[in-house]
Amino acid sequence: MKQSEGVVAAGHEVTANAAREILRAGGNAFDAALAALFASCVAEPVLASLGGGGFLMAQSKGEKPKLYDFFVQTPHHRPPEEDVDFYPIVADFGTVQQEFHIGMGSIATPGVIKGAFHIHQDLCKLPLKEIIQPACEAARNGVRINRFQHHIADLVSPIIKSSPEALRLHESLQQPGTIALPDEIIANPAMADAFEILSHEGEALFYQGEMGRLLTDTCRDQGGCLSPFDLESYKVERRKPLTLNYRQSYLFTNPPPSVGGILIAFTLSLLETADLGSCAVNSSDHLQRIAHAMKLTHELRNARAIGASTNLDADLEILDNEFLSSYRDILSNHKTFSRGTTQISTADRWGNMASMTISNGEGSGYVLPGCGIMLNNMLGEEDINPHGFHQWPLNRRIASMMSPSLMISKRGDVIATGSGGSNRIRSAIMQVLVNLIDFDMTIEKAVEQPRMHFENDLLNIEPGPAESVITALRSQFPQLNAWSDKSIFFGGAHSVMRQKNGQLSGAGDSRRGGICYLL
Repeated sequence: MKQSEGVVAAGHEVTANAAREILRAGGNAFDAALAALFASCVAEPVLASLGGGGFLMAQSKGEKPKLYDFFVQTPHHRPPEEDVDFYPIVADFGTVQQEFHIGMGSIATPGVIKGAFHIHQDLCKLPLKEIIQPACEAARNGVRINRFQHHIADLVSPIIKSSPEALRLHESLQQPGTIALPDEIIANPAMADAFEILSHEGEALFYQGEMGRLLTDTCRDQGGCLSPFDLESYKVERRKPLTLNYRQSYLFTNPPPSVGGILIAFTLSLLETADLGSCAVNSSDHLQRIAHAMKLTHELRNARAIGASTNLDADLEILDNEFLSSYRDILSNHKTFSRGTTQISTADRWGNMASMTISNGEGSGYVLPGCGIMLNNMLGEEDINPHGFHQWPLNRRIASMMSPSLMISKRGDVIATGSGGSNRIRSAIMQVLVNLIDFDMTIEKAVEQPRMHFENDLLNIEPGPAESVITALRSQFPQLNAWSDKSIFFGGAHSVMRQKNGQLSGAGDSRRGGICYLL
C-alpha cells in the first residue's frame, strides 16, 4: 500500500485546501498548520482571526510533544467600569441561548500573530510568504459562503451588525445591509494585504508598530482596556504538555494555566476503572458511565474553582491518586453504574504531527482599520472569566478550555485532536479519545459518534441512542435535553491519526463543517 504524503482535518474546505497545497509543495505538518491558520481567518471569520489567540501541540518526529501557548492575555491596567465600552448580545442556538459581551472593553491582548511567527521560526521549512499565499488568494478571489458558515454568522448576527466595519466582512453584495446567504462570494482584499505586509515586516508591525497603534489608540479613545505596553510585553510561552497514562495510552494535552486539558485528564482518570470496553456502544451502561464522569468533573471544577487561582500546583492536585480515588468511589458506587473556535490537525510523511486550536471568541465588533481583521472579545466571555466581568487579574493568561491534544495508543498509533465549543471542548475531546481507545473505533467513527455534555444540572445528548437508553438516562438526569440533530453546540473535533505502520487517516467533524484531505 502506498504511504500517504500527509493529511489535514479542518473546519472548512478553503482552510483544509491551504494546508493541502503547502504539503504538496514540500512543507511539513507545521507549515501546513500555519497555512490553514491564515486561511481559516479568511474562510471561518466568526471562529478564527489574527486578532485572537490559540495553542499548538506539536510533535516533531523522534521528539517529545511541546505546547505553544499564544492565547490572549489580560491587560496591565483595568479602567473604571463606567469608562469601558462593554455590552451584552445573545446567541441563539435554537435549543439553548448563550450571552456574550462585546465592545472595545471586551478585547484582550491578542497572541495569534506572535504565535504564528514563533511557530514559523521554530518548526517550519518554507518561507512565510509562501505559506500565506493560499490564504491571500482566497481573500482576494473571495470565498463562497457555505451553509455552516452562514449558520454561525447568523448565530452571532448582533455582533456582525454592531458596526459597519464588522458587517462589511460578512455583507451580501445582492442585498446590502444583510449577511451574505449561502453560495454568495465574499472577498476581503484588505486582509490579504495585511498578511503580506506582516510577512514582510514581521510581528513587530503589530506588537510595536503602526498596526498595533491603530488598536491601542482606538482603545484609549473609545472605551477599551489595551495599551501599547500590553502589546509590547506580550510573550509566546512554550510549555511542557500535561501528560496522562490512560489504559496504556499516553495523552499529551494543554497544561495549566489553561483548564480544558486538566479537566479532560481528570475525566479520563475517573473512567480508567470504569471498564467501558465491556459496554455496548450507545448502551445505558456506556452513556451513564460517561455522563456521571462528566457530572463529577463539572462539580469538581465549580467546587475547586479550577483555573481561577494563580496556584497552578493546586489545580494539578486533582490528578493525585489519593484525590482521584475518592471521586472514583463516587462513580463506581453510583446506583446506576453497572464558543467561536476552530481546530486544525495535520500530519506529514516525515512523522510530524500538529494539533492547533484558535479562537476569536465571537469577535468584539471592532475591525482593525484597513486590515479586515476583527479583534477578540475574550474579556466578555463568561466561560473564561471565573472572577466575573471587570474583575480579571491584571497581566495574566486567560484560562482557556482549548485543549489541542495528542494521544499515543498502546499500539503506537498517534492521534492529533482538539475542538472548538467553549465548555463543550473538554467533553468533545474526551469522548473522541474514549471512542478510539476503549471502543477501538476508526478515526471517522470516533469523531461522528453521538456526543453528550453535562453542565449546570443539564445533560445534553445528540440523537443516536435508543429511546429506552434515553429513558434510563433521564431517570438519573431529570434535566435531559435530547437534541433532534447533531449540532455545532457539541464542538468540532477535526482529527488525524498516524498508525504505527505510517498510514495516515483523518476526519473533519460534520458538526462544524469539517473537511479532511488525505494526500
